[in-house]
Amino acid sequence: MNTNRRSFISKSLLTVGAAVAGTSLLQGRENNLSLPAKGNQISIRKNDIILFQGDSITDAGRQKDNPNPNETSAFGSGYALLAAGSLLSEHASKNIKIFNKGISGNRVPDLQKRWQRDTFDIKPTILSILIGVNDFWRTMDSGASNTAQQYKEQYQKLLDDTLKQLPNVQLIIGEPFGLKGVKHVTDAWYPAFEGYQQAARDVAKEFKAILIPYQTIFDKALAEAPGNYWTTDGVHTSLAGATLMAESWLNTIK
Repeated sequence: MNTNRRSFISKSLLTVGAAVAGTSLLQGRENNLSLPAKGNQISIRKNDIILFQGDSITDAGRQKDNPNPNETSAFGSGYALLAAGSLLSEHASKNIKIFNKGISGNRVPDLQKRWQRDTFDIKPTILSILIGVNDFWRTMDSGASNTAQQYKEQYQKLLDDTLKQLPNVQLIIGEPFGLKGVKHVTDAWYPAFEGYQQAARDVAKEFKAILIPYQTIFDKALAEAPGNYWTTDGVHTSLAGATLMAESWLNTIK
């Protein structure tokens, strides 16, 4: 991450009253915790359209009745807001548009149902997807019967359809993650949840997407602070966790 990105995130944290936390989190982060994404980095081009897709981690309380790009209220309070603001600040001359269409509770079949409206109609040139934790989680708390293999096949179908409609789109896939021992994420999640994580990694490789290894990133972060520092419940990020995710996401960009 360059100086401009770090400066933006630091200023963002200050605006929500986290000056002290923001300073400590950002010092040395790119070298210590925010691992490089796996795959070639993406260059931001003039008029790029960047779309964040996913579940509640991406949604982060965004104002869903605001369909406009580049507006704070349309981004919620998570990693997508911090990453988008940094890109807009750094690439101010390139007329880029950034959207967040994450929806809380979504699984891959939910993405499939709204993909025309929330992806194809937007015509992104860069598409970032973080999905999978609910595909597993609902098997634990709601009796859903899907498996890691079904999740993988659904994800493959989603991306097949995406590349047919948007053959030149550049893909970024986030690995689903959980911090064991924090509220909802218990020993009962394992080893089954790991199958979903492996499926996401396999899909990223198959579709030549950049993979952000969020589980590895958070596992490394546990050496500095416990899981309830980075997440509120093992899945949804705190301010510190959202910042770590944003920095990791920005590592996909040249």
